[in-house]
Amino acid sequence: MFFLPDYNVKLGEIVYPATDLSEQISTAGKEASGTGNMKFAMNGALTIGTLDGANVELRDLVKKENFFLFGKTESEIMNLKNNNYSPRTFIDQCPELKEVIRLIEIGHFSNGDKELFKPLLNSLTGHDPFFVMADFEDYLNKQDVVSECWNNKKAWNKMALLNTARSGYFSSDRSIREYCKTIWKVSPMPVEITCDVEELTN
Repeated sequence: MFFLPDYNVKLGEIVYPATDLSEQISTAGKEASGTGNMKFAMNGALTIGTLDGANVELRDLVKKENFFLFGKTESEIMNLKNNNYSPRTFIDQCPELKEVIRLIEIGHFSNGDKELFKPLLNSLTGHDPFFVMADFEDYLNKQDVVSECWNNKKAWNKMALLNTARSGYFSSDRSIREYCKTIWKVSPMPVEITCDVEELTN
């Protein structure tokens, strides 16, 4: 994994077709994912993601067996929120998560600097507004499924092909036509040609 500074459309033209797995990991109901997952799927990437934003549509289109679903649903997240959610509950029941937090605390990922990620850790272990701790173990387990699938190239390639073939619904033509009809309530405007077509082609 690496960070691309100054990400733009030109970089996207390289990244989308070069990607095998698209990680759309926003918490259900908290941060609706947009067109990125569509572009990845159109270029053959499989998706690991939650039931958030466009992931819901994408999973319906490519079918659930071609999508790596993890995480709590929006209603489950709301239930946690309404019942005094405590991230520590999920940390204590997941040894891998406890170890990750310990490694961050001792500066393993920050060249020994124990203070660098302290504000982030305090947020995740104290308040965790995006319920990351609640989804972590399920995400980890689903990554094991991803790894198993990756080792079966024939199955992976079939899933990738189906992602591309079934993502046509996200075309801009369909989107604009539907927005015009259901949201903007506008109709196509006929354009009258006032010049001679033959003159234009000569």
